[in-house]
Amino acid sequence: MILTSMHYLYIVMVFIILAILLMKKDIVIPCIIGIFAIGYLYSGNIVFAIQTIYNTIIYAGNEFWGIIVIISLVVSMSKALQEIGADVLIMSPIKKLMVNSTWAFFSIGLTMMIISWLVWPSPAVALVGAVLLPAAVNAGLPVIWAAVAMNLFGHGLALSSDFFIQGAPAITAKAANIGVSELMKASLPLWLTMSVVTITVAFIMLRRDMKKEGFIENNSNYTPLSNDIKETTKLIKFISIVTPIAFVADILAMWKLNLRGGDATALVGGTAIIIMLLITLTNYKFNDALDKVVEYLKDGFGFGIKIFAPVIIIGGFFFLGNEGIAKNVLGENATGLLNDISIFISQNISMSKIPAIIAQSSVAIITGLDGSGFSGLPIVGSLAYTFSNVISISKEGLAALGQIITVWVGGGTIIPWAVIPVAAICGINAADLARKNFIPVLCGLGVTIIVAIIIL
Repeated sequence: MILTSMHYLYIVMVFIILAILLMKKDIVIPCIIGIFAIGYLYSGNIVFAIQTIYNTIIYAGNEFWGIIVIISLVVSMSKALQEIGADVLIMSPIKKLMVNSTWAFFSIGLTMMIISWLVWPSPAVALVGAVLLPAAVNAGLPVIWAAVAMNLFGHGLALSSDFFIQGAPAITAKAANIGVSELMKASLPLWLTMSVVTITVAFIMLRRDMKKEGFIENNSNYTPLSNDIKETTKLIKFISIVTPIAFVADILAMWKLNLRGGDATALVGGTAIIIMLLITLTNYKFNDALDKVVEYLKDGFGFGIKIFAPVIIIGGFFFLGNEGIAKNVLGENATGLLNDISIFISQNISMSKIPAIIAQSSVAIITGLDGSGFSGLPIVGSLAYTFSNVISISKEGLAALGQIITVWVGGGTIIPWAVIPVAAICGINAADLARKNFIPVLCGLGVTIIVAIIIL
């Protein structure tokens, strides 16, 4: 296998992108430059190169569109629930479990995880912070540790797995050229390892801090957010009961009908929009409901596009390394750059399982430094595809490892600028929260990488 100038360009751009990530800067500009350069080297035509930028973004956008829609719809639904106060009623039974700091830690954490699975971590932060945080503090849980629980369970456990909405697995699986269900199945042992180790270490540190004299005084700067709601009507109570039942029914239907991937996502999305319509049509006059639905959808899709706008461009660059996508964007004579590079590596470089896992883990950590948690998923998926063509290793497991590490690092646990939403709603310093998360997450990453070396 002989590498061409286009292959070397692709390799150089990948290293440039990783270097910029290390500088804690966004990587959209180098990805656009990389797409343009690939288009020009392939065709020798500047006009075609300019068109390649647009066509790549369109293709990547089509690949991500289903993920954007599902996230936007569940956020739209959560906005509707929040406006009528049904979100507070849905959460109210959890308050009764917060009898002490231990129960408060796990109650707020597990609730954050479940809500994040169903409606994404960002809206879950506002919901859990407004409704459950005051109860957790009253039960004796320091605010800083309530924030840790929200971060680790929501932006860590929930977002790194994303079993329900399946946004993260869909991106990783596409880049690795595997099925979403295969990726999710391969991720289970690694996800469980990361989750159990991280939460265990965090809880041990919580108990240690609680024994320190005066530590509880850290709560003194916390001012609970107002969670006053409008007058609770029978209709609002009905909505607060129907909503969780509907999603539980979805889960049962997925299991009974063996719905996976796009079919499961479609069921969740359809349920979310039906609930949103039910809320607007039953709580507002018909004329007002017509406008309210549009308002909720604008909020939801505004959130979805804001999150995925950079991911589309980043994903587009890395998708060009896949032969099938390259042929669609560049032309029938295009080859799979990543596949060619992997063949070259296998012929010229001695690669084994442990270096591949360490390389994947290192890249996942680096790509997580941007604080988004998602922009690195096309990268680690592509690397899993490349390495699996060079050595005998589970492509699904390697991709899952990259996804877990990327999301845990960048999704909102140990990067100060990524934990700001939780820190803000808890009234604490973002850097302090990131420091509290650091040791538990680091322990979890270390053990997970060791397990990956053993089982992959």
